[in-house]
Amino acid sequence: MTRSRAQQPEVCGVTAAIDVIDGKWKTALLWLLESGPSRPGELRRKLPGLSEKVLTQALREMEADGLVHREVHDVLPLKTLYSLTGFGRELSDALAPLSDWGHRRLERLTDARSAS
Repeated sequence: MTRSRAQQPEVCGVTAAIDVIDGKWKTALLWLLESGPSRPGELRRKLPGLSEKVLTQALREMEADGLVHREVHDVLPLKTLYSLTGFGRELSDALAPLSDWGHRRLERLTDARSAS
């Protein structure tokens, strides 16, 4: 489904929600930003394998979707901080039960491997 299709009112709510967290890094970024504002470099260090380009793209999309707030402090060098908006916190809270389910699934998979 295209991004524009997922923004139409008659689309399933779950599809509309998944549209804003789609991608490899967005849920991890949401999780990291739950603990407070972070600079882009801090986020990259905590997520090995995430390139600066992909981080910038994901944060811009999340900002456009109203999930994160970008604050630039006018000092040299420029200091940029990203934080969750109220809307982003709502999404994070909504994803918590899904995260719990995912952990239970991983435990089941581990138990099944151990039993084999």
